[in-house]
Amino acid sequence: MSALNPVESPSAKRPWLVLCVLCTGFFMSLLDGTIVNIAIPTLITDLHTSYDEVLWIVDAYLLVFSVLLVTTGRLGDRFGYRRLFLIGISAFTVASALCGLSDSPGQLLAARVLQGVGGAMLFPQVIASILAIFPPRQRGRAFGVFGAIAGFAPIVGPIGGGFILAHLGRRWIFFINVPIGVLTALLALAFVPALRPARTHKLDLVGVALATAGLSGIVFGLIEGERYDWGTITGPIGITSILLAGALLLVLFVVWQRVQRGEPLVPLELFTSGRGFPAGNAIGFVFQLGMIGISLVLVVYLQTARGYSPLQTGLVLLPNAVLTAIGSALAGRLSDKIGGRLVLLAGLATLALGLGVLVVTARADSSAWQLLPGLLIIGLAGGATFVPLQHVTLEGVDPRLAGAASGVSGTTRQVGGVLGTAVLGAVLSTSLSSALRHEAEERAGRLPAGLRSQFVEATMAGGHQFSPPAAPRGLPPVDTALFVRAGHEAFTAGYVSAMHVTLLASTALLVLAALLCFTLRKP
Repeated sequence: MSALNPVESPSAKRPWLVLCVLCTGFFMSLLDGTIVNIAIPTLITDLHTSYDEVLWIVDAYLLVFSVLLVTTGRLGDRFGYRRLFLIGISAFTVASALCGLSDSPGQLLAARVLQGVGGAMLFPQVIASILAIFPPRQRGRAFGVFGAIAGFAPIVGPIGGGFILAHLGRRWIFFINVPIGVLTALLALAFVPALRPARTHKLDLVGVALATAGLSGIVFGLIEGERYDWGTITGPIGITSILLAGALLLVLFVVWQRVQRGEPLVPLELFTSGRGFPAGNAIGFVFQLGMIGISLVLVVYLQTARGYSPLQTGLVLLPNAVLTAIGSALAGRLSDKIGGRLVLLAGLATLALGLGVLVVTARADSSAWQLLPGLLIIGLAGGATFVPLQHVTLEGVDPRLAGAASGVSGTTRQVGGVLGTAVLGAVLSTSLSSALRHEAEERAGRLPAGLRSQFVEATMAGGHQFSPPAAPRGLPPVDTALFVRAGHEAFTAGYVSAMHVTLLASTALLVLAALLCFTLRKP
């Protein structure tokens, strides 16, 4: 097995081919998540399950993936990046087959957990391998390719998922991963070098236990908080107590990392030797906190408020994905030439500008063409942000700590994304409740007097499901049509108002992330 050395020449004969093989595995894991989201209504019908159970099928993957990144990154440092990548891609492929064969919610949930384990194993090895294979002067372009490939997943998922569900059925949204996973594993065996640090690493089992338990509490609490109204789950156990327990365990983890005599799971030298590692992780956390809710807000707007199908929604957002890929490639080359710090600052500032444009152009009757300028700016700027963020965060990190660095930075962003989903989801929900009451009361006067209070209540109740109110049964056709039309108008107007508030909150967070760029040390 080859040893890593911080040399100026690539550590693989065909580094760009190696990168494409590794990114194929990562792309597959990203793609699966977006396809499953689009298949939620189908899963509810086919598996005869509840909405909450299906949400757990979706969230289980995210929970396991987020929690294990630190540990699997360190395992790559110890056992080799290719070996962990192969184990991860194999586990993900087998889990995908089991997902397709599942006939009950319990079976599908267990298979999704295994998918999360596989995804967590392979992801840190991709970034660690970039640090190991590419010399510093080429890493910007390498991260650009990585970002371009990853940028297509959120858009290809809904489009491909809609096609597969329409023509092949829900099992094939999982079965499609099997041939891709097998081919990726074979290509990895053939072309990916067996790299790992020359020095043998020991695994900090106490650190693994503390980090896993602490992150599990934090991520579980943030994912499930809104579902339990941030209150009691059962008996004395509540969301607050779980979050506090998770935070306490993470504090104990940090203390253990400082006092233990062996080799820590997260070496503290990561935060001193890497020039941008501490600031880059802070920027990445805030960036994900502000960015994660944008897609959800836009998808609900296009499908529910504007009436687009999932496939039409994917096509509307397709130019955004294409420019994300282009922006990633351009930002990678530019980062190699002028440094990632300035490119990152420009990308975050432009991203905030694009959200501002979207706030101005997104109305209750906006067409796809009216939304296009904001979406194009967001796509280009998003691609130009992700790549230099990776670059500045990992710049100067010792290659022997590449796996640990990748795991920590990935976990930081995942937790930021989960927190962003909770925070921006709460902002959207609160703003929507307030706006819906105003819009419903304003339109209730069109209805017969006996229906007005019922209309307001139904509109408010529909807001909890992000959908217009349904007309009560037994109404005359004229009153039913009036009720439905007024309800759709009230929901659309209220949702657009709440969406503006949420996008402005995201804009503020991205501006904060841009300001944090000034804390990065100049190379």
